[in-house]
Amino acid sequence: MKTLCLENSPITYYIDDKANNEWVVFIHAAFVDHRMFEKQFDYFSGKYSLLAVDIIGHGNSIHARKGDGVEKMSDWIDRIFQKHDISAAHFVGVSLGSVFIQDFANKYENKVLSLACFGGYDINNFNIARQKANAKGHVKMMMKALFSIKWFAESNKKISAYTSEAQEQFYNLNIQFRKSSFKYLAGLQKLVNKCKKKQRKYKLLVGCGEYDIPMEIDIVNDWSEIENCDKVILQGAGHCANMDAPQEFNSFLETFWIKNN
Repeated sequence: MKTLCLENSPITYYIDDKANNEWVVFIHAAFVDHRMFEKQFDYFSGKYSLLAVDIIGHGNSIHARKGDGVEKMSDWIDRIFQKHDISAAHFVGVSLGSVFIQDFANKYENKVLSLACFGGYDINNFNIARQKANAKGHVKMMMKALFSIKWFAESNKKISAYTSEAQEQFYNLNIQFRKSSFKYLAGLQKLVNKCKKKQRKYKLLVGCGEYDIPMEIDIVNDWSEIENCDKVILQGAGHCANMDAPQEFNSFLETFWIKNN
C-alpha cells in the first residue's frame, strides 16, 4: 500500500488502488493502527480498491496542531475522498473504528455504500448505563498505561484478542502507542448521541467475536434486532475479530458486500 499524508492535517493514510472496483475503507481499533488489517489487505488487494487511515494520535497520524481532534476525523476522510475522486465506499470499523465510520455516515451518508461495525455500538442510540460501564473500564485501563505502556499493552491484548497469534500482534502494535495520545480519546463523547436516529439508506452489518465481553455481545444482539440488519458472531474470535479469525471475517465481509450490491 502507498503511504500518503493529508495536507494541512495530522493524518497519514494508506491506499491500494490496483483494483478498478469499489472502494473499501478500514478504520482500526484504539491503541493500534492500520496494520491490524494486514490480513484483510492481503485478501482484498486486487479485488477492491483499499483505503486505511491512522486515527489521530495513532500510528503515523501524530503531528497534530492546536485545535485538531477526533471530531475532525470524518472531514479528513472526506478530504481524502475528494483528493482521490472516491465517490462512495464500503466502510469497515473495528471497536473505536466503528465510531468513526458511523460519524462519517452521519455527515456524508451519500458517500457510504455499507457499514460493517465490529466490536462497537450504535453511536446514535447508546444506552447511558452502558456508557458508564464502558467509561469505567477505560479509566481502569488508562491508569495502567500511565504507569507503563508495556503493562497496559500486556493487559489490553487479553481483552482485545483471543488467539495467541492475534494477542502477540496486538501487543506489538499497542506498545507503540504514545501516552500523550490519550488526550484525543477524551473527545469521543462529542460523537455519541449527537444525531437523531433515522432510517439508513445503506446496508449495515454488526458483529463481534464469541469471546468478546458479554456486554458487547448483548449490544450486537440488541443492535441487530432494532435495526433488522445483518449480524455475525464469529467463532474462535474475541474483540478484534478480524485478527483472531481473518478467513471467516474476510469471507463474511465479501458475502455481505456481494449480497447487497
